[in-house]
Amino acid sequence: MSKSLTGFEARPQQVEMACAAQRALVDGRHLAVEAGTGVGKSFAYLIPAVDMVCRGGSKALISTFTITLQEQLINKDIPFLHKCMPQQFNAVLAKGRGNYLCKRRLKFAVKRQKMLFDQFASELELISNWADETKDGSLSDMPFLPNGRVWDKVNSEHGNCRGRKCPHFQDCFYWRARRRLETADIIVANHALLFSDLVLKDQGAQLLPDYKSVIIDEAHNIEHVAEDHFGINISNHRIRFLLDGLYNPRTHKGLLAFMKAEKAIETANRLGKEARLFFNRIRDWYQNNRQETNGRCYKNFVEDTITGYVKNLRSELAKLAKQIDDADEKFEVTRFIDRCEGLVHDFENFLRQEQDDCVYWVESNDNRGATVRLRSAAVDVGPDVKRCLFDKYESVILTSATLSTGTTKEKAGFDFFAGRIGLDDFDAVKLGSPFEYEKQVTVYIEKDMPNPNSAAFIDAGGKVLKKYLLKTAGRAFVLFTSYAMLEAMAGELSKWLAENGIELLQQGSNVDRTVLLERFKEDGKSVLFGTDSFWQGVDVPGEALSNVIIVKLPFAVPDQPLLAGRLEQIKERGGNPFRDYQLPSAIIKFKQGFGRLIRSKTDTGIVVILDSRVFTKSYGKKFLAAIPRCKTEIVAERR
Repeated sequence: MSKSLTGFEARPQQVEMACAAQRALVDGRHLAVEAGTGVGKSFAYLIPAVDMVCRGGSKALISTFTITLQEQLINKDIPFLHKCMPQQFNAVLAKGRGNYLCKRRLKFAVKRQKMLFDQFASELELISNWADETKDGSLSDMPFLPNGRVWDKVNSEHGNCRGRKCPHFQDCFYWRARRRLETADIIVANHALLFSDLVLKDQGAQLLPDYKSVIIDEAHNIEHVAEDHFGINISNHRIRFLLDGLYNPRTHKGLLAFMKAEKAIETANRLGKEARLFFNRIRDWYQNNRQETNGRCYKNFVEDTITGYVKNLRSELAKLAKQIDDADEKFEVTRFIDRCEGLVHDFENFLRQEQDDCVYWVESNDNRGATVRLRSAAVDVGPDVKRCLFDKYESVILTSATLSTGTTKEKAGFDFFAGRIGLDDFDAVKLGSPFEYEKQVTVYIEKDMPNPNSAAFIDAGGKVLKKYLLKTAGRAFVLFTSYAMLEAMAGELSKWLAENGIELLQQGSNVDRTVLLERFKEDGKSVLFGTDSFWQGVDVPGEALSNVIIVKLPFAVPDQPLLAGRLEQIKERGGNPFRDYQLPSAIIKFKQGFGRLIRSKTDTGIVVILDSRVFTKSYGKKFLAAIPRCKTEIVAERR
């Protein structure tokens, strides 16, 4: 590598991580590695992985949370290793099946477009033209993003595939990609696809070819990914999407529009009416109970008036499928039977609530046409992750810049992360960053600020923010823990910011997060007010980001039903919810927020902490001890 990479720098932490990863792969051990920014984690796990697969160690799967890192691995890091490593290996990017176009379904949709769509015929034509030119056949290769309703009619689906009997099998985009995966030494996927595969393999099926070892980068996200995959998520729009695909009574379009299916259409219409009534009752329940329960609900909190209607529709579609001779039509009807089956399963599981280790809740707002969701998730996903991942694979390597809550290399610092995901027999390595934080960063702690939960905080915080925003001429992230405080502070400062030529970019202001970030990078003198998603996974190197202001220590507030359930469980087991969950999770998120500032060895800037509890409370030392050693100034208010 040193001979092949221009500007190569020897990093002891990178070598230590690579050696630890190789030991884990050779010895069949699980490994957790916290490696600070700049270590070069991807090369530190890629080289041992390549070495292992080339010694006949079967496939390795590498999983990332973000598309950005996935693209870096496939387009930059792995091609570089191809050039400078003596071993010959093959790495392939895996995408979910729904990302690929199905030529057979496209042909069917074009033939039936007048009956299937009311306004998307032009998009279908664009997709047809693209299908003749593309070699990849996936959404990421498409020059435009198609409407979801159109893509749903033409994408590849598991239950809607004729396999080898399909006339397009040899040149099928999905099966071509699948054949590449079968011959790959290294599969690169994302966490969502990894967990979809793990869940299916637990049920005796699979999405991906077999692999022997798993390397999970950005591993701090896997608990939340697991929540989604082992839980329930039903919305009113999920039913509307299904019914409109069958028959839309307003436009008279849909799959059933060109069939002799009067009974099925009538049944679908009845389900549509009942679904509206059912979700209206859910919304009313939520509005009447949210002050008390925050949306958390219990067994049979409303009467099950909907499952029977879904079963009736499934039955009518099954009868219809038996009468259809055209194979393509039969497959299209069968996919809706499968979706009805999934809805019945989810509705019954949600309303009966027979799993004691799960929390069930409703999400909604006051708008009549807005989304209403029924959600469930396990209080502790650890047992599920352990069964599907750690018990099944010889070696799982998990890495991130933020896994540990401790200050030393001791394994104890990983206990919180490991406990949340069911990782109980593992090795641990904690590596600092090669950056010189003591020269690059100054931390300012405002020790005399009012408690952030007090009414005086917004006014005092606004005054202090002005001082630090002028110090760096904007170029700042201001990180909040709630939209309410973000909006209050924006209201306090918007006029002042405009007067001083600093543009305010505000999350939640109907501007896409990616667009906000691009505008921040381009502007050169703006301030971005962000909440949860800006604490992590955002990379702004250079002067554009010279100041990170942490308004409030990111303690999780138990107003979210799943978190409340987790804290209850800890209490029931004799633990301390604050010490055992809220504090360690806040420390990890604090480290993530701090980590936004320094992204390269030439970056410099300041981190400002407005929450005086980091100075006045005994636990405050744990936050400061968890970040790299920096020049620190305790700022006293001059009165």
